[in-house]
Amino acid sequence: MAAAAVPLRPLCRLCRVVLFLSQFYILSGGGSFSEEPSQPLPQAIKDPSPTRTFTAVPRAAESTDIPPYVMKCPSNGLCSRLPADCIDCKTNFSCVYGKPVTFDCTVKPSVTCVDPDFKSQKSFILNMTCRFCWQLPEADYECSSSSNCRAVSCPRQRYAANCTVRDHIHCLGNRTFPKMLYCNWTGGYKWSTALALSITLGGFGADRFYLGQWREGLGKLFSFGGLGIWTLIDVLLIGVGYVGPADGSLYI
Repeated sequence: MAAAAVPLRPLCRLCRVVLFLSQFYILSGGGSFSEEPSQPLPQAIKDPSPTRTFTAVPRAAESTDIPPYVMKCPSNGLCSRLPADCIDCKTNFSCVYGKPVTFDCTVKPSVTCVDPDFKSQKSFILNMTCRFCWQLPEADYECSSSSNCRAVSCPRQRYAANCTVRDHIHCLGNRTFPKMLYCNWTGGYKWSTALALSITLGGFGADRFYLGQWREGLGKLFSFGGLGIWTLIDVLLIGVGYVGPADGSLYI
């Protein structure tokens, strides 16, 4: 028994040293066995981003603030020469057609004009002829064109066009109106060239080929101009303008 107790002494001394060191570690605060709940870590406080201030910058006056008709109105020009879109007139529809008539007119807002003495004025008298816009001469209005109708036909064909009165022309009623006009356009064919070909080479159908009528040209070519009869007839028809280009246009 005495021999077995000898090797246990160093082991007991070692346990005492370990126990002493563990108690010393706990008392010094290096560890804690308390069951108190751990304090939650403070949450990171996010600094709000600096408030951005947007300063509303007033925009410049847009072009829509200016009436669209002002673009057509010359500045500091004669009031009597202003376009119809720039003035307001007290029209008298009881005037006699074709007779001179005077109307009391005023310029529209944002329009400046002068009298013959170069003095600014807002009201003036307008002299014109009593007639509706659709009764004006053809030189006083512009119409849409059409290339889908035949200019050379019997009877002559017409097409529906939209016409607009020129700016400086004054008249009664609507300034835009429909009108039936004769087909009047050209494809570049010359009457003199067609007539010369008909006289010189008409027996070979050169005139018909030039005008784009290739079927008639082949007929004249293989019949030698209808033994000369067809040639003479074509000379007459082209000379008076009855036979024209195949596309229905006019000669130039």
